[in-house]
Amino acid sequence: MLEEQQSKGIVWSPSKIIARLGEEIGDPSCIAYWAAKNKIPIFSPALTDGSLGDMMYFHSIKNPGLIVDINSDLRRLNQFAKKSLNTGMLIVGGGIIKHHICNANLMRNGANFSVFLNTASEWDGSDSGARPDEAVSWGKIKMDSTPVKIYGEASFVFPLLVGETFAEHHHRKKAAQ
Repeated sequence: MLEEQQSKGIVWSPSKIIARLGEEIGDPSCIAYWAAKNKIPIFSPALTDGSLGDMMYFHSIKNPGLIVDINSDLRRLNQFAKKSLNTGMLIVGGGIIKHHICNANLMRNGANFSVFLNTASEWDGSDSGARPDEAVSWGKIKMDSTPVKIYGEASFVFPLLVGETFAEHHHRKKAAQ
């Protein structure tokens, strides 16, 4: 990536890095592979938090110069939200990811649909634990929407949620063909 940045002037953002990883991995069991294959961006404002950040750091010791433009992803995410006729938020977990997605919807006067799935409670004051009505008060969710907060462990609840919504619709549509 550093070579491409220097020779082709590519400005790398977290979503471009994740797309590149998905292409290079080439593993159909990987969500980044399918997202890259279908040109669906994955935004990760905390890309350097964890092992990938460590690898980027160690690589930069001998090969300095890679620039990762987080702001370009912020502009891109906000533009997606602003230009969309309707938006929905399905947020598994919380923290920085929840904050960025909700703020992008603030730029368009709120999401039309939203589901928050996590184990956080509102009493600790964290963004993760904030209920949807707090996001409505900020304009991150439209006032006329029906937001949902599911209190549960994501690795258990999310597959059930997918099975009862998206997968059921997919199989019903396929059977009708």
